[in-house]
Amino acid sequence: MALEPLHTKIEKTIPTIIGMIILENYFDFPSDISNLYCIKENGDMVWQAETPEPRALYTRVMLNSDGYSLLAYANTGHACEIELSTGKLIRQFGIV
Repeated sequence: MALEPLHTKIEKTIPTIIGMIILENYFDFPSDISNLYCIKENGDMVWQAETPEPRALYTRVMLNSDGYSLLAYANTGHACEIELSTGKLIRQFGIV
């Protein structure tokens, strides 16, 4: 599957059982949608990650060792745990 970014440049991909997790570069990415999302092999969107606050964008992401969640860092100074199956925030922490 050839991956095409929605708006900027793909910074990281993580293959998972539910689809491909994609993190796009946050510079010049529209701030009204999430730059972290999951797509199926056919290109259909599974989810866009919930953000810790409006206009927040993600800068880094990794799959947690539990295999059921992601750890992502936002440009607003938050570390976020995100549910892999839905893209919903499980918890967030201020890190600044």
